Amino acid sequence: MSSRGLLSILAVDDERPALADLARLLRGLDAVDEVTCAHSGSEALRQLAQRQFDALFLDVRMPGLSGLELAGVLERFANPPAVVFVSAYEDGAVRAFEVHALDYLMKPVSRKRIEEAILRVAEAGAGRHQGAEPALVSAGAIEPHEDPAHGVVVAVERAAGQGARIIPLASILYVQARGDYVRLVADEGRFLQRGTLAEVEQRWKAHGFHRVHRAYVVNLRRAVEVRPDHGGTSSIVLADGSDIPVARRQVAELRRRLRM
Repeated sequence: MSSRGLLSILAVDDERPALADLARLLRGLDAVDEVTCAHSGSEALRQLAQRQFDALFLDVRMPGLSGLELAGVLERFANPPAVVFVSAYEDGAVRAFEVHALDYLMKPVSRKRIEEAILRVAEAGAGRHQGAEPALVSAGAIEPHEDPAHGVVVAVERAAGQGARIIPLASILYVQARGDYVRLVADEGRFLQRGTLAEVEQRWKAHGFHRVHRAYVVNLRRAVEVRPDHGGTSSIVLADGSDIPVARRQVAELRRRLRM
């Protein structure tokens, strides 16, 4: 919440006319300080990783990361914004309240219903200081709805607790199995995520990642050379100098993918 006690809102809808109408209605309310717009669930997630909002007015059906999936991600935040769904369909209402939405507005939305929803937000005590870091309860899983074109959301330690950060896939050098977790080694540092190498291999293969060993998936776009070692084994050298072992059965496929 702003220093004037007013609300900051993130409005999300893939349909630009509907988003413009929603933002106009919200900006016309005395209780609202500012309205930021996002045209997709992925764009909204990036906004939420960068700063705090008091409430999220969110379309249910969107391509890619849907409103319901985004609301599910928010459950990992220690202090998530209040969620108000805005939809042209009634069939999402039950699921919406399962993810703890405060309200469910039907399009076209009237000013009266917007006012009622904002009152619910205020009464729920969702107002918080703008600029506070969003905090994740724990390191998040590698989710099916991540957006590889932009990166993967990871949990990071901050002075105020754990926060969220988006790591571009292009910056990741390799991924290593660590029990029930995987360790992402990137230009920005090292990050633990709950998940398996099989999940990484499946979801990121189209983006240049390859399973070279039972314990490693590497970003082939960051590879420098495949180096034969003593005893007939091989390793792949990455841009930062990392020397990753390659299983013998993977050498031929690896060279084919690298066109070596």
